[in-house]
Amino acid sequence: MSGFFKSSIGRKVAMALSAFFLMFFLLQHFAINILSVFSPELFNEVSHFMGTNPLIQFALQPVLLFGVIFHFVMGFILELKNKKANGVAYAKNNGAANSTWVSRNMIWSGVAILAFIILHFIDFWFPEINTKFVKGDWSGTMAGVEGYRYYEELVHKFANPIRVGAYVVAFVFLALHLLHGFTSAFQSMGGTAGRKKTLQTIGKAYSIIIPLGFIFIALYHHFFNH
Repeated sequence: MSGFFKSSIGRKVAMALSAFFLMFFLLQHFAINILSVFSPELFNEVSHFMGTNPLIQFALQPVLLFGVIFHFVMGFILELKNKKANGVAYAKNNGAANSTWVSRNMIWSGVAILAFIILHFIDFWFPEINTKFVKGDWSGTMAGVEGYRYYEELVHKFANPIRVGAYVVAFVFLALHLLHGFTSAFQSMGGTAGRKKTLQTIGKAYSIIIPLGFIFIALYHHFFNH
C-alpha cells in the first residue's frame, strides 16, 4: 500500500477517489439543504434523522471527516511534488498555452475552500458535536423553538451579511475548483477516453449548479428570513 502512494499514478488515483466521494457528499448535502427553502418542516425532519441515525453518526461521519482531511493532504502533497518536479511554483508556471488558469491555481482555490470548511465547522459541526456528544442532548430541540431546532439555527447563521458574503465567495472558489477537478478526477481514473465532451458537459453543469444552489440558499435565508 505504501508503494501505491509513493507512485505518481497512485497518488492521483487516490486523489480522484476522494474527489468522487466528496462530490457525492456535496450533492447529498445540497439536496438536504435546499429543503430549507421549500419546506422547513421536511428539512427539520431529514436533518434530525441524519443527525441522530447511529450509522451516519458513528460510521459515515468519521469516514467523511477522513475523506476531507485525506483529500486536502493529498492535494498539498501533489502540489509539493509538482513544485519539486518543475522547480517552480505551480501557480506561477508558464503553462498557459497548455492549461487553464483554474487548473494552474487549484492549490489556491483549495486553500480558500479549506478556510471555508473551517468556518462551516465552527458554524455548524462543532456546535452540533458539543450538543450531542458533550451535553448529551440528542432531542433536536431548543428552548423557545417549536419542533426541531435545525431550521432556526440555519436561518440564524445567515443573518450576518459578512458571514453570507464569506459563504458566497467560498462557493465561487468551489465552482472554480470543481470546473477542473471534476474532469481531472475522471481523467486520473482513465474514464475520459471517448467520453471527454460528455464528461466536460456534466462537469460544467455540476460545477456551476451545485455552488449556485448553495449561494441561493444563503442569500434566500439572509434576505427573506430577516
